[in-house]
Amino acid sequence: MGRAHEVRAASMAKTAAMKSKLYSRYGKELYIAAKSGVPDPDTNLELRRKIKEAKANQVPADVIKRAIEKAKGGSNENYDSLRYEGFGPGQATIIIDCLTNNSNRTVAAMNSCFNKAHCKLGVKGSVSFNYDNLGVLSFNYDDEEAMLENLINEDVDVNDIEVEDGKMVVYVASSDLHKAQEAIEKMLPNVEFDVCAIKMLPHEYVKIENPEDRELWDRLLTLLDDCDDVQEVFHNVED
Repeated sequence: MGRAHEVRAASMAKTAAMKSKLYSRYGKELYIAAKSGVPDPDTNLELRRKIKEAKANQVPADVIKRAIEKAKGGSNENYDSLRYEGFGPGQATIIIDCLTNNSNRTVAAMNSCFNKAHCKLGVKGSVSFNYDNLGVLSFNYDDEEAMLENLINEDVDVNDIEVEDGKMVVYVASSDLHKAQEAIEKMLPNVEFDVCAIKMLPHEYVKIENPEDRELWDRLLTLLDDCDDVQEVFHNVED
């Protein structure tokens, strides 16, 4: 698949400049998971899984605790999941996942971002059909056969495994992300994940060669990054 560079780009979300965005994203997701049932990971399976995912992505314990305490405190804040799909310069496409407590605000923000970058919002399904929805796990390990056997034995639906310079990237069905995480942790007790998340990965990548188009594309990404409602951005443009 040649998707390892997508994982490397995703791992950049853990740099100092992006940590607050990452923590904010998981704070919302943990809060939603805690509100969906009892805010106790011992009895709330979804919360327990989301905590494991957050820890795998190096989210600090205090961020996790604050999100759960917020749910325990009886907060009435509710979030809706919204997905936007759009087109950039040339053959560029983009998918934006949002969590918002004010959908009108988010719609206005998305329109503003795309208009300022001279890009175009599309309708539902106009872009996502060219992407695969997969669970992605990246970590240090290089025995592909052993890992594949382990995952198959644990009944994980494996899509692909890539190994490069001692770094393994495992792609699984999105519904099996946590099952794969547990299988890998069982096999490698001290494993540290660079990436452990569900991602939309494009079938093909494109390059933006024109400097003016590249400037508009970078402007769009910056504007989206500055939007608090944006949780995840996926696109098919190579760096």
